[in-house]
Amino acid sequence: MRSIRIEVLAAPVEDDRVELTTWSSGRASLAAARRMSLAGDCGGRVELDSVWIHLGPDQRPQRIDDFGPYAESTRGRAISTRLELPGPPPGSTRLPWPLRATDLDVLGHVNNAAYWHPVEERLAGALDPRSPFRARLDYRHPLDLGDEVELAESRRDGTLALAFEVAGVTKAVALVEPLPP
Repeated sequence: MRSIRIEVLAAPVEDDRVELTTWSSGRASLAAARRMSLAGDCGGRVELDSVWIHLGPDQRPQRIDDFGPYAESTRGRAISTRLELPGPPPGSTRLPWPLRATDLDVLGHVNNAAYWHPVEERLAGALDPRSPFRARLDYRHPLDLGDEVELAESRRDGTLALAFEVAGVTKAVALVEPLPP
């Protein structure tokens, strides 16, 4: 995964049933985008966009020659793999974040979902989960189990910025910000 954007427009906390729709929303020569929309029976609504780099058997980026049945849903939309979130600002609060063996995926890297654990932990009590918000995460370089991860955190106007750093290299950046109601 290269990047992900999640917009919680109306938290689905009152919904008994939700409908999830997903489709391929765009493509590039080495990447594809996936869109998911969640709609609840009581008004919950969440939108998610993610960009994925296509890897070959050698785990290096590889051109997508045939997009097969997914080509139609892209409607010819081109996507970018350019990272958008800035690195940590000077003066960010720093704290260690230990990795666990349970954070690993089948390639031995930290699973994409595990990056959200410190984001949620640092947000606890700072954001009303019923309020609309946007969360974004740019994956720059993979984290590995032996890495000594330092979180660089900054907050301003209800926004949380969090960078995952290893030996001074920013590996990933997350940003969570409130949306207007």
